[in-house]
Amino acid sequence: MSRIHLLPETLANQIAAGEVVQRPASVVKELLENAIDAGADDIKLIVKDGGKTLIQVVDNGIGMDEVDARMSFERHATSKISSSEDLFRIMTKGFRGEALASIAAVSHVEMRTRPEGADLGTLLRLEGGKVAGQEPVATPQGTSVAVKNLFFNVPARRKFLKSAQVEMRHVTDEFQRVALAHPEIAFTLIHNGNEIYRLPAAKSLQRIEHIFGRKMGERLVPVDEQTDYVRIHGYTGKPEFAKQRRGEQFFFVNRRFVKSGYLHSAVMQAYEGLLPEKRYPPYFLFFEIDPEHIDINIHPTKTEIKFDDEYTVYNLLRASVRHALGKFDQMPGIDFDVDPGLIPQRKPETGRVHSPQVKVDPDFNPFRDENAAPFLREPRAQTPSHPSRDDMPDQWQALQELFGAEDGGAQQETPVFQWQRKYIVTQTREGLLIVHQHRAHKSVLYHRLQSQLQTGELPAQQLMFPEVWEYLPDEIRLLEKNLEKLGEMGIDARVENGTLVVQAIPAHAQVPQIKEYVEELLAYWAEDIPLEGDQLEKFMLLTLAEKTAIRSGRELPAREQQQLLAELLALPESRFDPSGKPNFVLISTDQIDRQF
Repeated sequence: MSRIHLLPETLANQIAAGEVVQRPASVVKELLENAIDAGADDIKLIVKDGGKTLIQVVDNGIGMDEVDARMSFERHATSKISSSEDLFRIMTKGFRGEALASIAAVSHVEMRTRPEGADLGTLLRLEGGKVAGQEPVATPQGTSVAVKNLFFNVPARRKFLKSAQVEMRHVTDEFQRVALAHPEIAFTLIHNGNEIYRLPAAKSLQRIEHIFGRKMGERLVPVDEQTDYVRIHGYTGKPEFAKQRRGEQFFFVNRRFVKSGYLHSAVMQAYEGLLPEKRYPPYFLFFEIDPEHIDINIHPTKTEIKFDDEYTVYNLLRASVRHALGKFDQMPGIDFDVDPGLIPQRKPETGRVHSPQVKVDPDFNPFRDENAAPFLREPRAQTPSHPSRDDMPDQWQALQELFGAEDGGAQQETPVFQWQRKYIVTQTREGLLIVHQHRAHKSVLYHRLQSQLQTGELPAQQLMFPEVWEYLPDEIRLLEKNLEKLGEMGIDARVENGTLVVQAIPAHAQVPQIKEYVEELLAYWAEDIPLEGDQLEKFMLLTLAEKTAIRSGRELPAREQQQLLAELLALPESRFDPSGKPNFVLISTDQIDRQF
Protein backbone atom coordinates (compact mmCIF):
# COMPACT_ATOMS: atom_id res chain seq x y z
CA MET A 1 0.00 0.00 0.00
CA SER A 2 1.42 3.39 -1.01
CA ARG A 3 2.24 5.73 1.83
CA ILE A 4 2.65 8.78 -0.39
CA HIS A 5 -0.44 10.74 -1.35
CA LEU A 6 -1.44 14.19 -2.49
CA LEU A 7 -2.52 16.67 0.17
CA PRO A 8 -6.06 18.02 -0.03
CA GLU A 9 -6.10 21.47 -1.61
CA THR A 10 -7.42 23.09 1.56
CA LEU A 11 -4.61 21.64 3.68
CA ALA A 12 -1.99 22.55 1.07
CA ASN A 13 -3.24 26.13 1.06
CA GLN A 14 -3.05 26.29 4.85
CA ILE A 15 0.54 25.05 4.78
CA ALA A 16 1.39 27.64 2.13
CA ALA A 17 -0.30 30.25 4.29
CA GLY A 18 2.06 29.35 7.12
CA GLU A 19 4.99 30.57 5.02
CA VAL A 20 3.38 33.90 4.15
CA VAL A 21 0.96 34.64 7.00
CA GLN A 22 2.62 34.40 10.39
CA ARG A 23 0.57 37.03 12.22
CA PRO A 24 -1.74 39.98 11.42
CA ALA A 25 1.27 42.13 10.50
CA SER A 26 2.06 39.68 7.68
CA VAL A 27 -1.36 40.33 6.17
CA VAL A 28 -0.87 44.08 6.52
CA LYS A 29 2.44 43.90 4.66
CA GLU A 30 1.02 41.91 1.74
CA LEU A 31 -2.11 44.04 1.34
CA LEU A 32 -0.24 47.35 1.55
CA GLU A 33 2.28 46.18 -1.03
CA ASN A 34 -0.52 45.08 -3.37
CA ALA A 35 -2.10 48.53 -3.05
CA ILE A 36 1.21 50.19 -3.95
CA ASP A 37 1.70 47.91 -6.96
CA ALA A 38 -1.83 48.90 -8.06
CA GLY A 39 -0.63 52.49 -8.43
CA ALA A 40 -2.52 53.95 -5.46
CA ASP A 41 -1.51 57.34 -4.10
CA ASP A 42 -3.85 57.24 -1.08
CA ILE A 43 -4.01 54.12 1.11
CA LYS A 44 -5.98 53.56 4.30
CA LEU A 45 -5.33 50.74 6.79
CA ILE A 46 -8.14 49.92 9.24
CA VAL A 47 -7.43 47.47 12.06
CA LYS A 48 -9.42 46.06 14.97
CA ASP A 49 -8.04 44.19 17.99
CA GLY A 50 -4.50 44.32 16.68
CA GLY A 51 -5.63 42.70 13.43
CA LYS A 52 -7.09 39.57 14.98
CA THR A 53 -10.65 40.69 14.26
CA LEU A 54 -10.23 42.88 11.18
CA ILE A 55 -7.53 44.06 8.76
CA GLN A 56 -8.81 46.24 5.93
CA VAL A 57 -6.80 48.05 3.26
CA VAL A 58 -8.58 50.57 1.04
CA ASP A 59 -6.75 52.06 -1.96
CA ASN A 60 -7.52 54.24 -4.98
CA GLY A 61 -5.44 52.19 -7.40
CA ILE A 62 -6.34 50.80 -10.82
CA GLY A 63 -8.83 48.25 -9.48
CA MET A 64 -9.83 44.95 -11.12
CA ASP A 65 -12.65 43.58 -13.21
CA GLU A 66 -14.62 40.54 -12.12
CA VAL A 67 -12.30 38.07 -13.85
CA ASP A 68 -9.10 39.47 -12.34
CA ALA A 69 -10.78 39.75 -8.94
CA ARG A 70 -11.56 36.03 -9.00
CA MET A 71 -8.13 35.09 -10.38
CA SER A 72 -6.26 37.09 -7.76
CA PHE A 73 -7.17 34.49 -5.11
CA GLU A 74 -5.81 31.55 -7.08
CA ARG A 75 -2.41 30.19 -6.09
CA HIS A 76 0.48 31.27 -8.32
CA ALA A 77 -1.70 33.92 -9.93
CA THR A 78 0.13 37.22 -10.47
CA SER A 79 0.32 40.17 -12.84
CA LYS A 80 3.90 40.96 -11.87
CA ILE A 81 5.97 38.31 -13.71
CA SER A 82 5.53 36.07 -16.74
CA SER A 83 8.92 34.39 -17.26
CA SER A 84 11.92 33.22 -15.24
CA GLU A 85 13.90 36.18 -16.53
CA ASP A 86 11.47 38.50 -14.75
CA LEU A 87 12.64 37.11 -11.41
CA PHE A 88 15.98 38.85 -11.92
CA ARG A 89 14.57 42.32 -12.59
CA ILE A 90 11.82 42.59 -10.01
CA MET A 91 10.79 46.13 -9.09
CA THR A 92 7.28 45.44 -7.77
CA LYS A 93 6.41 44.35 -4.23
CA GLY A 94 4.31 41.21 -4.48
CA PHE A 95 5.25 38.79 -7.22
CA ARG A 96 5.02 35.27 -5.81
CA GLY A 97 1.32 35.00 -6.55
CA GLU A 98 0.47 33.41 -3.20
CA ALA A 99 -0.37 36.29 -0.89
CA LEU A 100 -4.13 36.60 -1.38
CA ALA A 101 -4.57 32.84 -1.74
CA SER A 102 -2.67 32.22 1.49
CA ILE A 103 -4.54 34.93 3.38
CA ALA A 104 -7.93 33.68 2.17
CA ALA A 105 -7.06 30.11 3.22
CA VAL A 106 -7.01 31.08 6.91
CA SER A 107 -9.62 33.84 7.18
CA HIS A 108 -12.87 35.36 5.95
CA VAL A 109 -12.15 37.78 3.11
CA GLU A 110 -14.33 40.38 1.46
CA MET A 111 -13.02 42.24 -1.59
CA ARG A 112 -14.64 45.21 -3.31
CA THR A 113 -12.95 46.47 -6.46
CA ARG A 114 -13.69 48.59 -9.53
CA PRO A 115 -11.42 49.57 -12.43
CA GLU A 116 -11.46 53.00 -13.99
CA GLY A 117 -14.27 53.44 -16.53
CA ALA A 118 -16.51 50.66 -15.16
CA ASP A 119 -19.99 51.55 -13.93
CA LEU A 120 -20.06 48.83 -11.28
CA GLY A 121 -17.46 46.99 -9.36
CA THR A 122 -17.21 43.46 -7.98
CA LEU A 123 -17.90 42.13 -4.50
CA LEU A 124 -16.17 38.83 -3.77
CA ARG A 125 -16.49 36.87 -0.51
CA LEU A 126 -14.31 33.93 0.51
CA GLU A 127 -14.31 31.69 3.60
CA GLY A 128 -11.32 29.47 4.29
CA GLY A 129 -10.12 29.88 0.71
CA LYS A 130 -13.42 28.92 -0.92
CA VAL A 131 -15.59 31.42 -2.78
CA ALA A 132 -18.79 32.09 -0.82
CA GLY A 133 -20.27 34.63 -3.19
CA GLN A 134 -19.64 37.08 -6.04
CA GLU A 135 -21.87 39.89 -7.25
CA PRO A 136 -21.81 43.37 -8.84
CA VAL A 137 -21.64 46.29 -6.40
CA ALA A 138 -21.37 50.07 -6.41
CA THR A 139 -17.94 50.95 -5.06
CA PRO A 140 -15.27 53.66 -5.63
CA GLN A 141 -12.46 53.07 -8.07
CA GLY A 142 -9.72 51.02 -6.53
CA THR A 143 -9.77 48.05 -4.20
CA SER A 144 -10.85 47.36 -0.64
CA VAL A 145 -9.78 44.06 0.95
CA ALA A 146 -11.17 43.20 4.41
CA VAL A 147 -9.64 40.22 6.21
CA LYS A 148 -11.67 39.03 9.19
CA ASN A 149 -11.17 36.40 11.90
CA LEU A 150 -7.60 35.47 11.02
CA PHE A 151 -6.77 31.79 11.64
CA PHE A 152 -10.42 31.01 12.45
CA ASN A 153 -9.95 27.54 10.94
CA VAL A 154 -6.45 26.91 12.34
CA PRO A 155 -6.97 27.09 16.14
CA ALA A 156 -3.40 26.05 16.88
CA ARG A 157 -2.08 29.06 14.96
CA ARG A 158 -4.58 31.47 16.49
CA LYS A 159 -3.66 30.28 19.98
CA PHE A 160 -0.09 31.47 19.48
CA LEU A 161 -1.09 35.03 18.60
CA LYS A 162 -0.10 37.54 21.27
CA SER A 163 -2.29 40.16 22.90
CA ALA A 164 -3.98 42.79 20.73
CA GLN A 165 -1.47 45.32 22.07
CA VAL A 166 1.54 43.27 20.97
CA GLU A 167 0.06 42.36 17.59
CA MET A 168 -0.78 46.02 16.99
CA ARG A 169 2.80 46.96 17.63
CA HIS A 170 3.88 44.58 14.87
CA VAL A 171 1.19 45.96 12.59
CA THR A 172 2.44 49.48 13.27
CA ASP A 173 6.00 48.40 12.46
CA GLU A 174 4.93 47.10 9.04
CA PHE A 175 2.87 50.20 8.37
CA GLN A 176 5.82 52.45 9.20
CA ARG A 177 8.19 50.48 6.96
CA VAL A 178 5.91 50.71 3.94
CA ALA A 179 5.13 54.38 4.60
CA LEU A 180 8.82 55.28 4.92
CA ALA A 181 9.62 53.57 1.63
CA HIS A 182 6.89 55.54 -0.20
CA PRO A 183 6.69 59.11 1.11
CA GLU A 184 4.94 60.21 -2.10
CA ILE A 185 1.88 58.15 -1.10
CA ALA A 186 -0.61 59.33 1.54
CA PHE A 187 -1.23 56.76 4.29
CA THR A 188 -3.75 56.54 7.14
CA LEU A 189 -3.81 54.06 10.01
CA ILE A 190 -6.92 53.58 12.15
CA HIS A 191 -7.07 51.16 15.10
CA ASN A 192 -10.33 50.40 16.90
CA GLY A 193 -11.82 53.57 15.47
CA ASN A 194 -8.93 55.80 16.58
CA GLU A 195 -6.73 57.50 13.99
CA ILE A 196 -3.13 56.64 14.79
CA TYR A 197 -1.43 58.14 11.73
CA ARG A 198 -2.54 60.45 8.94
CA LEU A 199 0.49 60.87 6.70
CA PRO A 200 0.19 63.26 3.76
CA ALA A 201 2.33 62.80 0.66
CA ALA A 202 5.70 64.37 1.49
CA LYS A 203 9.46 64.30 1.02
CA SER A 204 11.49 61.58 2.71
CA LEU A 205 12.67 63.63 5.70
CA GLN A 206 9.16 65.01 6.25
CA ARG A 207 7.78 61.46 6.29
CA ILE A 208 10.34 60.49 8.91
CA GLU A 209 9.31 63.46 11.05
CA HIS A 210 5.59 62.70 10.59
CA ILE A 211 6.15 59.18 11.92
CA PHE A 212 8.83 59.65 14.58
CA GLY A 213 8.24 63.25 15.59
CA ARG A 214 9.62 66.60 14.51
CA LYS A 215 12.67 66.26 16.74
CA MET A 216 13.88 63.24 14.79
CA GLY A 217 14.75 65.43 11.81
CA GLU A 218 17.10 67.47 13.99
CA ARG A 219 18.91 64.32 15.06
CA LEU A 220 19.86 63.20 11.53
CA VAL A 221 22.45 64.09 8.91
CA PRO A 222 21.95 63.33 5.19
CA VAL A 223 23.77 60.52 3.40
CA ASP A 224 24.16 60.48 -0.39
CA GLU A 225 26.77 58.53 -2.37
CA GLN A 226 26.53 57.43 -6.00
CA THR A 227 28.57 54.79 -7.85
CA ASP A 228 28.02 52.85 -11.06
CA TYR A 229 26.97 49.86 -8.96
CA VAL A 230 24.63 51.38 -6.35
CA ARG A 231 23.35 54.65 -4.93
CA ILE A 232 23.07 54.96 -1.17
CA HIS A 233 21.07 57.86 0.24
CA GLY A 234 18.94 58.74 3.24
CA TYR A 235 19.74 59.84 6.77
CA THR A 236 21.82 58.65 9.70
CA GLY A 237 21.77 59.78 13.31
CA LYS A 238 24.09 62.12 15.14
CA PRO A 239 26.10 60.09 17.67
CA GLU A 240 24.75 61.96 20.69
CA PHE A 241 21.22 60.72 19.91
CA ALA A 242 22.10 57.02 19.86
CA LYS A 243 19.94 54.93 22.20
CA GLN A 244 20.27 51.78 24.19
CA ARG A 245 17.56 50.03 22.23
CA ARG A 246 17.09 49.31 18.58
CA GLY A 247 13.97 50.15 16.64
CA GLU A 248 14.83 53.20 14.54
CA GLN A 249 17.13 51.42 12.08
CA PHE A 250 15.82 50.96 8.54
CA PHE A 251 17.31 49.64 5.30
CA PHE A 252 15.38 49.82 2.02
CA VAL A 253 16.58 48.23 -1.19
CA ASN A 254 14.69 49.46 -4.25
CA ARG A 255 12.02 50.70 -1.83
CA ARG A 256 11.64 47.35 -0.13
CA PHE A 257 12.36 47.11 3.60
CA VAL A 258 15.04 44.52 4.37
CA LYS A 259 16.71 43.17 7.48
CA SER A 260 20.46 42.70 7.34
CA GLY A 261 22.90 42.18 10.15
CA TYR A 262 25.63 42.49 7.53
CA LEU A 263 24.58 46.00 6.53
CA HIS A 264 23.99 46.98 10.16
CA SER A 265 27.56 45.94 10.93
CA ALA A 266 28.82 48.28 8.20
CA VAL A 267 26.92 51.21 9.72
CA MET A 268 28.22 50.46 13.22
CA GLN A 269 31.75 50.29 11.82
CA ALA A 270 31.25 53.82 10.52
CA TYR A 271 30.47 54.96 14.09
CA GLU A 272 33.55 53.30 15.55
CA GLY A 273 34.98 55.50 18.27
CA LEU A 274 31.89 57.72 18.34
CA LEU A 275 29.44 55.67 20.44
CA PRO A 276 29.46 54.18 23.93
CA GLU A 277 29.05 50.42 24.14
CA LYS A 278 25.58 49.06 23.31
CA ARG A 279 24.29 52.27 21.81
CA TYR A 280 22.50 52.32 18.47
CA PRO A 281 22.07 55.36 16.23
CA PRO A 282 18.89 55.89 14.19
CA TYR A 283 19.28 55.52 10.44
CA PHE A 284 17.04 55.49 7.38
CA LEU A 285 19.12 54.31 4.43
CA PHE A 286 17.94 53.62 0.88
CA PHE A 287 19.74 51.57 -1.76
CA GLU A 288 18.99 52.00 -5.45
CA ILE A 289 20.50 49.18 -7.47
CA ASP A 290 19.92 47.28 -10.71
CA PRO A 291 17.58 44.37 -9.80
CA GLU A 292 19.92 42.00 -11.64
CA HIS A 293 22.51 42.55 -8.88
CA ILE A 294 20.25 41.36 -6.04
CA ASP A 295 18.16 38.33 -5.09
CA ILE A 296 15.07 39.23 -3.08
CA ASN A 297 13.37 35.85 -3.43
CA ILE A 298 15.45 34.01 -0.82
CA HIS A 299 12.77 34.18 1.90
CA PRO A 300 8.96 33.90 1.74
CA THR A 301 8.47 37.26 3.46
CA LYS A 302 10.96 38.95 1.12
CA THR A 303 12.65 40.81 3.99
CA GLU A 304 16.09 39.31 3.34
CA ILE A 305 18.29 40.15 0.41
CA LYS A 306 21.52 39.02 -1.22
CA PHE A 307 23.83 41.25 -3.27
CA ASP A 308 26.06 39.73 -5.92
CA ASP A 309 28.92 41.92 -4.61
CA GLU A 310 28.41 42.19 -0.85
CA TYR A 311 31.98 43.32 -0.22
CA THR A 312 31.51 46.45 -2.36
CA VAL A 313 28.16 47.27 -0.74
CA TYR A 314 29.58 46.84 2.77
CA ASN A 315 32.55 49.10 2.21
CA LEU A 316 30.59 51.73 0.31
CA LEU A 317 27.93 51.86 3.04
CA ARG A 318 30.53 52.24 5.78
CA ALA A 319 32.34 54.96 3.84
CA SER A 320 29.08 56.78 3.00
CA VAL A 321 27.96 57.00 6.62
CA ARG A 322 31.44 57.92 7.81
CA HIS A 323 31.67 60.65 5.17
CA ALA A 324 28.25 62.03 6.14
CA LEU A 325 29.20 62.21 9.82
CA GLY A 326 32.46 63.95 9.02
CA LYS A 327 30.90 66.35 6.55
CA PHE A 328 28.44 67.59 9.14
CA ASP A 329 30.97 67.88 11.97
CA GLN A 330 29.91 64.71 13.75
CA MET A 331 33.44 63.25 13.75
CA PRO A 332 36.02 64.12 16.42
CA GLY A 333 38.59 66.55 15.13
CA ILE A 334 42.03 67.66 16.22
CA ASP A 335 42.04 70.61 18.57
CA PHE A 336 44.63 73.06 17.33
CA ASP A 337 43.93 75.53 20.14
CA VAL A 338 46.97 75.50 22.36
CA ASP A 339 46.73 76.03 26.09
CA PRO A 340 48.35 79.43 26.73
CA GLY A 341 50.03 77.95 29.76
CA LEU A 342 52.04 75.67 27.47
CA ILE A 343 53.43 78.50 25.31
CA PRO A 344 56.99 79.51 26.32
CA GLN A 345 56.96 83.07 27.61
CA ARG A 346 59.55 85.58 26.44
CA LYS A 347 61.81 86.85 29.19
CA PRO A 348 60.67 90.30 30.28
CA GLU A 349 63.02 93.13 29.51
CA THR A 350 63.07 94.26 33.11
CA GLY A 351 62.73 92.46 36.39
CA ARG A 352 63.37 88.85 37.33
CA VAL A 353 61.66 85.75 36.05
CA HIS A 354 59.64 84.00 38.76
CA SER A 355 58.74 80.35 38.82
CA PRO A 356 55.05 79.75 38.18
CA GLN A 357 53.00 79.41 41.34
CA VAL A 358 50.11 77.02 41.85
CA LYS A 359 47.49 78.08 44.36
CA VAL A 360 46.26 75.15 46.41
CA ASP A 361 43.38 75.06 48.85
CA PRO A 362 44.61 72.70 51.60
CA ASP A 363 41.04 72.20 52.86
CA PHE A 364 39.63 71.18 49.46
CA ASN A 365 38.11 67.70 49.38
CA PRO A 366 36.40 66.64 46.13
CA PHE A 367 34.47 63.96 47.98
CA ARG A 368 33.03 66.33 50.56
CA ASP A 369 29.88 67.41 48.79
CA GLU A 370 27.01 67.90 51.16
CA ASN A 371 24.56 68.60 48.30
CA ALA A 372 25.12 65.27 46.58
CA ALA A 373 24.86 62.20 48.79
CA PRO A 374 27.98 59.98 48.78
CA PHE A 375 27.50 56.82 46.79
CA LEU A 376 27.09 54.62 49.85
CA ARG A 377 25.16 56.98 52.08
CA GLU A 378 21.61 56.05 52.96
CA PRO A 379 19.14 58.39 51.19
CA ARG A 380 18.50 61.59 53.13
CA ALA A 381 20.61 60.31 56.01
CA GLN A 382 22.41 63.05 57.95
CA THR A 383 25.58 60.99 58.51
CA PRO A 384 29.14 62.24 58.10
CA SER A 385 30.84 61.75 54.73
CA HIS A 386 33.01 59.06 56.36
CA PRO A 387 30.84 57.12 58.83
CA SER A 388 32.51 55.42 61.72
CA ARG A 389 32.07 51.83 62.83
CA ASP A 390 29.53 53.04 65.40
CA ASP A 391 27.29 54.20 62.56
CA MET A 392 27.40 50.80 60.84
CA PRO A 393 28.17 48.14 63.51
CA ASP A 394 27.14 45.10 61.46
CA GLN A 395 29.21 46.09 58.47
CA TRP A 396 32.34 46.86 60.48
CA GLN A 397 31.92 43.60 62.40
CA ALA A 398 31.87 41.66 59.13
CA LEU A 399 35.01 43.44 57.95
CA GLN A 400 36.73 42.88 61.28
CA GLU A 401 36.01 39.15 61.21
CA LEU A 402 37.28 38.77 57.65
CA PHE A 403 40.52 40.63 58.32
CA GLY A 404 41.03 39.07 61.73
CA ALA A 405 41.22 42.42 63.51
CA GLU A 406 40.98 42.42 67.28
CA ASP A 407 39.74 45.97 67.69
CA GLY A 408 38.42 48.89 65.78
CA GLY A 409 41.83 50.52 65.57
CA ALA A 410 43.34 47.52 63.80
CA GLN A 411 40.43 47.39 61.39
CA GLN A 412 40.79 51.01 60.54
CA GLU A 413 44.34 50.39 59.39
CA THR A 414 43.53 47.52 57.01
CA PRO A 415 45.47 48.32 53.81
CA VAL A 416 43.42 48.70 50.65
CA PHE A 417 44.23 50.00 47.21
CA GLN A 418 42.42 50.43 43.93
CA TRP A 419 43.74 48.70 40.84
CA GLN A 420 42.90 49.87 37.31
CA ARG A 421 40.14 52.00 38.88
CA LYS A 422 38.05 48.85 38.69
CA TYR A 423 39.09 46.53 41.52
CA ILE A 424 39.61 46.99 45.24
CA VAL A 425 42.49 44.88 46.55
CA THR A 426 43.17 44.07 50.19
CA GLN A 427 44.66 41.36 52.38
CA THR A 428 42.74 38.97 54.62
CA ARG A 429 43.67 36.20 57.03
CA GLU A 430 43.43 33.74 54.13
CA GLY A 431 45.13 35.65 51.32
CA LEU A 432 44.48 38.37 48.80
CA LEU A 433 40.92 39.65 48.22
CA ILE A 434 40.09 41.30 44.85
CA VAL A 435 36.69 42.98 44.71
CA HIS A 436 34.91 44.19 41.55
CA GLN A 437 33.84 47.65 42.69
CA HIS A 438 30.87 48.07 40.30
CA ARG A 439 29.33 44.68 41.05
CA ALA A 440 29.95 45.09 44.75
CA HIS A 441 28.15 48.42 44.84
CA LYS A 442 25.36 47.06 42.64
CA SER A 443 24.81 44.28 45.18
CA VAL A 444 24.74 46.74 48.08
CA LEU A 445 22.28 49.00 46.29
CA TYR A 446 20.04 46.14 45.15
CA HIS A 447 19.57 44.78 48.67
CA ARG A 448 19.04 48.27 50.07
CA LEU A 449 16.45 49.14 47.41
CA GLN A 450 14.71 45.80 47.87
CA SER A 451 14.44 46.38 51.62
CA GLN A 452 13.10 49.90 51.11
CA LEU A 453 10.49 48.74 48.61
CA GLN A 454 9.27 46.02 50.96
CA THR A 455 8.69 48.57 53.69
CA GLY A 456 7.13 51.18 51.43
CA GLU A 457 8.08 53.30 48.45
CA LEU A 458 11.66 54.06 47.52
CA PRO A 459 12.87 57.39 48.98
CA ALA A 460 12.88 60.15 46.37
CA GLN A 461 14.54 63.53 46.04
CA GLN A 462 12.53 66.40 44.60
CA LEU A 463 14.28 68.15 41.73
CA MET A 464 14.65 71.89 42.02
CA PHE A 465 13.78 72.24 38.33
CA PRO A 466 11.81 69.45 36.59
CA GLU A 467 13.63 67.55 33.84
CA VAL A 468 11.87 67.48 30.45
CA TRP A 469 12.89 64.52 28.28
CA GLU A 470 11.78 64.13 24.69
CA TYR A 471 10.79 60.75 23.29
CA LEU A 472 9.28 59.38 20.11
CA PRO A 473 5.49 58.83 19.91
CA ASP A 474 5.72 55.06 20.40
CA GLU A 475 7.97 55.56 23.42
CA ILE A 476 5.59 58.11 24.94
CA ARG A 477 2.74 55.60 24.68
CA LEU A 478 4.85 53.03 26.54
CA LEU A 479 5.74 55.56 29.23
CA GLU A 480 2.09 56.56 29.72
CA LYS A 481 1.18 52.94 30.42
CA ASN A 482 4.00 52.51 32.92
CA LEU A 483 3.98 55.74 34.92
CA GLU A 484 2.78 53.86 38.00
CA LYS A 485 5.72 51.46 37.79
CA LEU A 486 8.11 54.39 37.53
CA GLY A 487 6.51 55.89 40.61
CA GLU A 488 7.16 52.71 42.58
CA MET A 489 10.84 53.09 41.71
CA GLY A 490 10.96 56.62 43.14
CA ILE A 491 10.49 58.44 39.82
CA ASP A 492 7.71 61.01 39.96
CA ALA A 493 6.89 61.84 36.33
CA ARG A 494 4.08 62.73 33.99
CA VAL A 495 3.59 62.76 30.21
CA GLU A 496 2.98 66.22 28.81
CA ASN A 497 2.95 67.40 25.17
CA GLY A 498 4.92 64.43 23.92
CA THR A 499 7.56 64.67 26.66
CA LEU A 500 8.26 63.03 30.01
CA VAL A 501 8.38 65.63 32.78
CA VAL A 502 10.38 64.24 35.73
CA GLN A 503 9.86 65.96 39.08
CA ALA A 504 11.59 63.55 41.45
CA ILE A 505 14.13 60.73 41.20
CA PRO A 506 15.41 58.07 43.66
CA ALA A 507 17.27 59.71 46.52
CA HIS A 508 20.56 57.92 45.87
CA ALA A 509 20.63 58.62 42.13
CA GLN A 510 21.68 61.34 39.72
CA VAL A 511 19.61 62.68 36.82
CA PRO A 512 21.76 61.22 33.98
CA GLN A 513 21.63 57.80 35.63
CA ILE A 514 17.83 57.88 35.80
CA LYS A 515 17.54 58.98 32.19
CA GLU A 516 19.65 55.99 31.21
CA TYR A 517 17.48 53.80 33.45
CA VAL A 518 14.28 54.96 31.72
CA GLU A 519 15.80 54.18 28.31
CA GLU A 520 16.65 50.69 29.51
CA LEU A 521 13.07 50.19 30.68
CA LEU A 522 11.74 51.42 27.33
CA ALA A 523 13.81 48.77 25.57
CA TYR A 524 12.37 46.14 27.89
CA TRP A 525 8.75 47.32 27.54
CA ALA A 526 9.08 47.46 23.74
CA GLU A 527 10.01 43.77 23.71
CA ASP A 528 6.91 42.94 25.77
CA ILE A 529 8.79 40.41 27.91
CA PRO A 530 6.17 38.55 29.99
CA LEU A 531 7.44 39.29 33.50
CA GLU A 532 5.16 40.13 36.37
CA GLY A 533 5.01 40.12 40.15
CA ASP A 534 8.28 39.36 41.91
CA GLN A 535 10.13 38.76 38.64
CA LEU A 536 9.19 42.18 37.30
CA GLU A 537 10.08 43.83 40.60
CA LYS A 538 13.48 42.13 40.65
CA PHE A 539 14.19 43.20 37.07
CA MET A 540 13.34 46.84 37.76
CA LEU A 541 15.30 46.97 41.03
CA LEU A 542 18.29 45.20 39.52
CA THR A 543 18.32 47.54 36.53
CA LEU A 544 18.08 50.56 38.84
CA ALA A 545 20.98 49.27 40.93
CA GLU A 546 22.98 48.57 37.77
CA LYS A 547 22.49 52.09 36.39
CA THR A 548 23.18 53.92 39.66
CA ALA A 549 26.11 51.89 40.99
CA ILE A 550 29.59 53.38 40.76
CA ARG A 551 31.22 52.57 37.42
CA SER A 552 34.53 51.02 36.65
CA GLY A 553 36.95 53.85 35.98
CA ARG A 554 35.96 55.92 39.00
CA GLU A 555 38.70 56.61 41.51
CA LEU A 556 37.80 55.93 45.15
CA PRO A 557 39.69 57.14 48.20
CA ALA A 558 40.80 54.45 50.62
CA ARG A 559 38.10 55.31 53.17
CA GLU A 560 35.31 54.75 50.65
CA GLN A 561 36.94 51.50 49.51
CA GLN A 562 36.83 50.23 53.09
CA GLN A 563 33.24 51.36 53.48
CA LEU A 564 32.18 49.50 50.33
CA LEU A 565 33.89 46.32 51.56
CA ALA A 566 32.14 46.64 54.91
CA GLU A 567 28.66 46.95 53.38
CA LEU A 568 29.28 44.20 50.86
CA LEU A 569 30.46 41.65 53.41
CA ALA A 570 27.46 42.36 55.65
CA LEU A 571 25.03 41.21 52.93
CA PRO A 572 23.26 37.83 53.25
CA GLU A 573 24.92 36.80 49.98
CA SER A 574 28.10 38.74 49.32
CA ARG A 575 29.99 36.41 47.00
CA PHE A 576 27.75 36.94 43.96
CA ASP A 577 25.82 39.92 42.65
CA PRO A 578 22.06 39.57 41.98
CA SER A 579 22.82 38.52 38.39
CA GLY A 580 24.91 35.59 39.61
CA LYS A 581 28.30 37.07 38.71
CA PRO A 582 31.13 37.00 41.27
CA ASN A 583 31.67 40.13 43.34
CA PHE A 584 35.17 39.11 44.38
CA VAL A 585 37.82 36.43 44.14
CA LEU A 586 40.05 35.26 46.97
CA ILE A 587 43.58 34.16 46.11
CA SER A 588 44.91 32.13 49.01
CA THR A 589 48.39 32.49 50.41
CA ASP A 590 49.11 28.90 49.33
CA GLN A 591 48.17 29.73 45.74
CA ILE A 592 50.53 32.69 45.77
CA ASP A 593 53.32 30.66 47.38
CA ARG A 594 53.04 27.99 44.68
CA GLN A 595 53.87 30.60 42.04
CA PHE A 596 57.34 30.94 43.63
